[in-house]
Amino acid sequence: MIPDAVLNRTHNCGQLRESDIGAEVRLCGWVRSYRDHGGVIFVDLRDRYGITQVVFDTPEEGDQAGQDSYELADSLRNEWVISIAGVVRHRGEDRINPKLDTGQIEVVSTELTVLNQSDSVPFEPDSFTSVAEETRLKYRYIDLRRPEMTRAMTLRHEITSAMRSVLDGEGFVEIETPFLTRSTPEGARDFLVPSRMNQADFYALPQSPQLFKQILMVGGLDRYYQVVRCFRDEDLRADRQPEFTQLDLEMSFVTQRDVMNVTNSVLRKVCQVAGKDFPEEVPVITHDEAMDKYGIDRPDIRFEMFLHDVSGIAGATDFKVFTAAIESGGIVKTLCVPGGAKFTRKEIDVYTAFVADYGAKGLAWSKLEDGAFAGGVAKFLSPEVQQQLRDATGANDGDILFFAAAGADDVNRVLAPLRVRVAEDLGLCDSETCAWCWITEFPLVSYNEQEKRWDSLHHPFTMPAVEDIEQLMSDPGAAKSLAYDIVCNGTEMGGGSIRIHDRHIQEKVFEILGIGPQEATEKFGFLLDALRFGAPPHGGLALGLDRIVMEMVSAPSLRDVIAFPKTQRGTCPLTGAPGEVDDKQLAELDLKIIVPHKN
Repeated sequence: MIPDAVLNRTHNCGQLRESDIGAEVRLCGWVRSYRDHGGVIFVDLRDRYGITQVVFDTPEEGDQAGQDSYELADSLRNEWVISIAGVVRHRGEDRINPKLDTGQIEVVSTELTVLNQSDSVPFEPDSFTSVAEETRLKYRYIDLRRPEMTRAMTLRHEITSAMRSVLDGEGFVEIETPFLTRSTPEGARDFLVPSRMNQADFYALPQSPQLFKQILMVGGLDRYYQVVRCFRDEDLRADRQPEFTQLDLEMSFVTQRDVMNVTNSVLRKVCQVAGKDFPEEVPVITHDEAMDKYGIDRPDIRFEMFLHDVSGIAGATDFKVFTAAIESGGIVKTLCVPGGAKFTRKEIDVYTAFVADYGAKGLAWSKLEDGAFAGGVAKFLSPEVQQQLRDATGANDGDILFFAAAGADDVNRVLAPLRVRVAEDLGLCDSETCAWCWITEFPLVSYNEQEKRWDSLHHPFTMPAVEDIEQLMSDPGAAKSLAYDIVCNGTEMGGGSIRIHDRHIQEKVFEILGIGPQEATEKFGFLLDALRFGAPPHGGLALGLDRIVMEMVSAPSLRDVIAFPKTQRGTCPLTGAPGEVDDKQLAELDLKIIVPHKN
């Protein structure tokens, strides 16, 4: 048995300072590193708070206890768990470690207890950069010992607490909603859960608490929030996981400005906790403006490098790529890159290959040097056209223009990522800067060419702009919505809308989306029923907690801010999930696998 006294830490490994010199202390943690300097053993002891250097001096002759402790220290290996007692002393001016908060002191050990040994680890926490991510996730308990992971997990907790404190102060009530619910079409595939008690029926894991929080508003609980787990069976990437966490909130008797103001208060506190700046006034950009200037509805506004529609100018050139695109109803846009004239032909070829991944067949360009355009498509640009391009784009000597010509959606799809890629190459994307903006006035619906029908741009419960309600049926594509997204550094951090609280408007929107009365009743009957009984005007928003933490710690992936994430294949190397189940479990659920799902 381990004596209680051995576990009673007086301090953690990131706590001791010069003011503690002379104090008798006890620390517990993991051996981060071990160094034998010929009669003096140095151990870096690590816990989640930091690192403290522990010294084991050669004992005096006749000091058996000291000799036993020294010999035990000599047997230590990395990642062993130990408890030490000792006295704090100054390291000495020539041995101060400025990289550590505890770098001015060390603890001279008078007692050592090994709490647990460790096998040779598959990788050292400090050498994670050379380790495959799959290995890190398989041995996540080792990966979590890294200071970067510890910081991310701790900051995630602090951010969540900050969110709750702001909303608690604003009169919100935290309410849990069900995990086992009904499958409803909300844009992504549901994860389905078979029901043993209701054979052949299935629950669905919620993609969001959308319908429940609206029903809470009908129930009179006018300020709701929840830090909630959500599930979507969709293709994965660096900023997407099959299970994710969001801060969900809903408010009654509000405008979209009210929801945005509360969200600003939450994010201001989050940034304060993370040591980041948050603007006094968050810029508000309409969807049309964002698409025009940035080519995307989640723009990175850390840098001013805009897209310019030059269709009217390009149509007057002899360049067939431009004129053919305009004649077929498309547009020509250009990206003006300040200082881009220094790009070599090889670098321009790299950008051409880059945009090919987004469907571009090529990348037209021209440099502005000595008052005139040169290279690329310059030979098709008359002096008059060149001057018009300079006026339209603000181009100066030393700049380069990149052009794309096609349908508007295709042009934006090509130039928006090119804008960011070029900015990254020019060092304009400071990872320590957080540039926030709101995007508003989204279209209510978008036309699905493949299926020849209208789709919700957000979700089918989004309120149309009041001035567009009358023309919903005659021209749905022109209708705007009361939807809004909050964006940081080109990543959507959250989004929401004012909801439809009038059953008749909801039925109109369903009709536009091709959802008939019977289907609407089958899939959303409980919400439609609720709207019949005094539903208040209401709206809300959901913030992606994982994405916010990822941005606050400048992590490259959501997997670096989630304790136990899934891989891009949706698997968990630690537990082996998803896994097969035995025939008895399948029989209880009245299920049978008829097609092998594994090779």
